[in-house]
Amino acid sequence: MSENVQHSVRSEVPIPGGRKLLLDLRSNGERIPAVLLLPHSERLMPASLLLHGLSLDKERMAGMAGPALMSRGIVSMALDLPLHGERGGGKQPTPSANPFEMMRRWRAALDESALALRYLAARPDIDHSRISLMGYSLGAFIGLKVATGNPQVRSLVLAAGGDLPDYTPFISIVRAMADPLKMVRNLRGRPLLMVHGKHDRAVTPLQAERLFNAAPEPKKIQWWDCGHILPPQAIDDAASWIAEQ
Repeated sequence: MSENVQHSVRSEVPIPGGRKLLLDLRSNGERIPAVLLLPHSERLMPASLLLHGLSLDKERMAGMAGPALMSRGIVSMALDLPLHGERGGGKQPTPSANPFEMMRRWRAALDESALALRYLAARPDIDHSRISLMGYSLGAFIGLKVATGNPQVRSLVLAAGGDLPDYTPFISIVRAMADPLKMVRNLRGRPLLMVHGKHDRAVTPLQAERLFNAAPEPKKIQWWDCGHILPPQAIDDAASWIAEQ
């Protein structure tokens, strides 16, 4: 039961095609705000965990991908990661210059994402054998690590994600904690979709190609004529791909 994961429902409202719940999960004394979109269905539903990018939040991720998933009968859950959204205190999150603080935030994001997966898998209206993950930019980096450590993630979408840039601060520490090339090899046959802009300067096409080339089959990459911000059609196509899996 989802009651095994400490949580509370702040609000629940009807929306076209289903319901929108604002939740608070609890982990190590931290409140983790989340948005859960539930389609109308009398059957067990597949679900997808949505992880946002740097300076974004749960509402933005839920707004981008949630309706496309809901229209296909897929539950979605988006979190505010550490220092983002309701947890940001009104400040723009910035990368830490302290490698130990960076590691603490990284581990917290991983633990909280894994907690959200446990919550989804325990809900009586969700089919725990059909859970996917979609991560955008920073969320793609975190999501890749979460997926490799959590076999309940059956398929993975990395939007505007890729290998580390060569100029990453403390790159040896980051590689030791989470090397995307090593992580992606550990998907062990779970389907992977990468969605990327041809003109992305934040996560370059070269970084995306390095990650894609390291990934095992089955895998697919879709290129879009854009920069780091992907068009709505890219997200809609990704939702269709999740539904096919």
